[in-house]
Amino acid sequence: MHTIPLPRIGTWEAWRTAARACLAARIPPEDILWDFAGSEAELFATDLPAPTVRGTVKVPADFVDMAKWVVWHADPQRFARLYALLWRLRLDKGVMSDRADPDLAKLRQMEKAVHRCKHKMRAFVRFRDLRTGGPRRSFAAWFEPTHHTVEPNAPFFARRFADMDWMIVTPDITARFTDGTLTFHEGQPKPDLPDDATEELWGTYFKNIFNPARLKVKAMTAEMPKKYWKNMPEAQHIPDLIAHAEARVRDMAEAGPTLAPARVAKIRAQLAETPQPASWNLLDADLHNCTRCPLHGPATQVVPGTGPRDAALMIVGEQPGDAEDLEGLPFVGPAGQLFDRLAAQAGLDRKTAFVTNAVKHFKFEQRGKRRIHQNPNTSEIEHCRFWVESEIKLVKPKLILAMGGTAAESLTGTRKGILKRRGQIEDTPHGPVFLTVHPSYLLRLPDHAREEAEQAFRADLSGAVQALTLLSHPA
Repeated sequence: MHTIPLPRIGTWEAWRTAARACLAARIPPEDILWDFAGSEAELFATDLPAPTVRGTVKVPADFVDMAKWVVWHADPQRFARLYALLWRLRLDKGVMSDRADPDLAKLRQMEKAVHRCKHKMRAFVRFRDLRTGGPRRSFAAWFEPTHHTVEPNAPFFARRFADMDWMIVTPDITARFTDGTLTFHEGQPKPDLPDDATEELWGTYFKNIFNPARLKVKAMTAEMPKKYWKNMPEAQHIPDLIAHAEARVRDMAEAGPTLAPARVAKIRAQLAETPQPASWNLLDADLHNCTRCPLHGPATQVVPGTGPRDAALMIVGEQPGDAEDLEGLPFVGPAGQLFDRLAAQAGLDRKTAFVTNAVKHFKFEQRGKRRIHQNPNTSEIEHCRFWVESEIKLVKPKLILAMGGTAAESLTGTRKGILKRRGQIEDTPHGPVFLTVHPSYLLRLPDHAREEAEQAFRADLSGAVQALTLLSHPA
């Protein structure tokens, strides 16, 4: 039996290299013992070295996308499960599309668990100010993730907190970011971190934004599991807030006005007359402070448009999805990936277009552990039209590609008959608008209808490219 040692740091690269070598050498799964650092060796395992890579091994891209997350799961059998499926893929390339396959289903569950752990880490890590007195601020945090998500998650923190030095300590791995350099080290016990005066202020803020009228304890604990509470300073206030929620709701109802004050009408009129930002800096600043509609509350962050700011083509989608809400970038989730693939086939280079959404915050419904996409309503579209129009005035595109009903409603005033109107250019106050469906529409179709729908979508995109060429170089 071949024993393959895997390190705690750089696990993904090490497993991928070893798996490719074993696959090239035609070593079956039952002849391999994956020995993760710190695990106990199997009693009857022999110490045959891992083979070296010989030649090129082709691995399905969707398997790689899944495996690079599953390797961080806490299940000791994750490496063996992955290699067993990879071994099957040699002879049956269709396994990755078989949703009923039990081996694939198990790995998909593990992948989702790792993604959930990744999101929880981003939400629940609490830094403390070390106050070192150096030229850069310095912070540290203690966290106990369910899975081995520190290493794949650390680049997110490096981007988010690039202007400071920080350290995230876990029992498994320690991530350090010093002077712009990210490094990983062995885990350690919980350090004795100093008190942070801002924690009291944060607790006060948390208590004041807590809405007792919307309290759902089961949903709250599903989204914020109690295992994380001990390392979150605001969590000490949760039991008291829950205990007095009913009384606070009664007090709020008794104190609430029966009619809106007269000043509300004046405020609303002022908002309606708000001048649109005259520069990108003003737009960025105003957009990140947007409270024009309630969607800014539950969303993680606003998702502004991105791309060349003098682009001839502007692409307008519906709203951010779960992935976009977390990354802060438009069209990076499944629909965006599908669009990129089909656009490339149609000759549309996304990098040359300014890509944005008709609504800038993610609207969703929490169902257990999942955030389910919800369509924006007319009021939300109306509030966000201000930002889309601001982007259009700054970019000055020659053609706008509107994808989906929400974008059509925002830019043309109606979403009715989108399937009949697709593939056509409509004149609007914003300029010519080319209409088509949203890529997420294709993802919802059954497999037997997907290919034909993708062909029609590619044809629409090709038509947009041709229209842009005519508009850019009129005869």
